[in-house]
Amino acid sequence: MSNKKLPGIKLFELKGKVAVITGGSKGLGLAMGQALASAGADIVLVNRNKDEGQESADFIQSNFGVKAVSISGDVTSQKDMQAMAKSVIEQFGKIDILINSAGINIRGPIDELSLEDFQKVMDVNVTGTWLACKAVVPHMKKAKSGKIINLASTLGLVGLANRTPYTSSKGAVVQMTRALGLELAPFNINVNGVCPGPFLTEMNLPIAETEEAKNFIVGATALGRWGELEEIQGVALYLASNAANYMVGELITVDGGWVAK
Repeated sequence: MSNKKLPGIKLFELKGKVAVITGGSKGLGLAMGQALASAGADIVLVNRNKDEGQESADFIQSNFGVKAVSISGDVTSQKDMQAMAKSVIEQFGKIDILINSAGINIRGPIDELSLEDFQKVMDVNVTGTWLACKAVVPHMKKAKSGKIINLASTLGLVGLANRTPYTSSKGAVVQMTRALGLELAPFNINVNGVCPGPFLTEMNLPIAETEEAKNFIVGATALGRWGELEEIQGVALYLASNAANYMVGELITVDGGWVAK
């Protein structure tokens, strides 16, 4: 047995790293931004709402002592994503970590949803993730290093009635993560995904007190409750750090036992 000293907790240090987070001004994106900032990473929040993004960036910078900025951009716009990547390189010189957290959900029976509803969810959740990856990958390839974390969902792994746009989009993100993980592994870029279960974010507030939420969402978990925002932070820290260097195309569920149940 080797008695070589191993790095342990130091594997999770992110000082000197630059992390880009789409949809990072609130909810799970902001929680993950705070997690990475607590480990020393500088943070770039990419949001459509400029004021909200700047407020969140200011909060991170003042509370964690790292540099944090906000960049306005629409993930469904290739022009915006290319401009975002260019701006980050100009300001920081590199992009070490990308977290694709921007996402939307439109619920309802298929016969009551419009084609526009379906396409809007796919545009943000799938095309937006793909475009953000496309924008940063050349810079990561050049550096021969990088971490990409895609936000899929438990609903990318299991079904739920009245969620055809969202489940379709998150299933696509699951497969995109696997395929891109294989594609970029030779360049020392780790692509992995997180599948959150029911977290009480702004997206889920409209259904928080409904019978559906109690019976088929929160009721589907082994813990029988909504996830707390801080409970997404550990997996984000792990996948963004050197601790996850041997992880490729993996999907980690943080779902209170939904899939296990």
